[in-house]
Amino acid sequence: MVKKLIQRYLPDPKTITENRYLAFLGKALHNPNLWHLNRRSVASAFFVGVFTAFIPIPFQMVVAATLAVIFRCNLPLSVALVWITNPLTMPAIFYFTYNVGCYILQVPVSETSFELTIHGIGVELVRVWKPLFVGSIVTGIVSGALCYILIRLYWRWHVTHNWQQRRNRKRPPRSSD
Repeated sequence: MVKKLIQRYLPDPKTITENRYLAFLGKALHNPNLWHLNRRSVASAFFVGVFTAFIPIPFQMVVAATLAVIFRCNLPLSVALVWITNPLTMPAIFYFTYNVGCYILQVPVSETSFELTIHGIGVELVRVWKPLFVGSIVTGIVSGALCYILIRLYWRWHVTHNWQQRRNRKRPPRSSD
């Protein structure tokens, strides 16, 4: 059930292996372990994908694919999970990670407005990059680890639940004498 649900939403392996931005990974993309759906592979892919989604960098999908190859977890799932941060969710997520970084570094949260020019954005980035980066790393690790643990637990529960149901179907009904 879990496996079928995940497979329904994953991109086609051919689409990923033929992606021009992933060409630098070469033959590593043809490793069959990158395409399997099992408890370890899926849980690790959730960690990689969620962690990468929280890092405020361009080409997050390339980073997620590279980490998936390094850690030998499910590549399509790792890449797909990066879309947790999309144009709609990105401002809220990065504002949250910025606040986490300010809390960790004990820096006051900046509430100033800035000009929407290259110079204005550059000045603001110089001021907020460190809390944003620290908060993103910490939030990414915590969120990724939480997803890893929850996926492992859910997968285990699902498998044992199915075993229990099969065992109950095979038992003959007890006679009440």
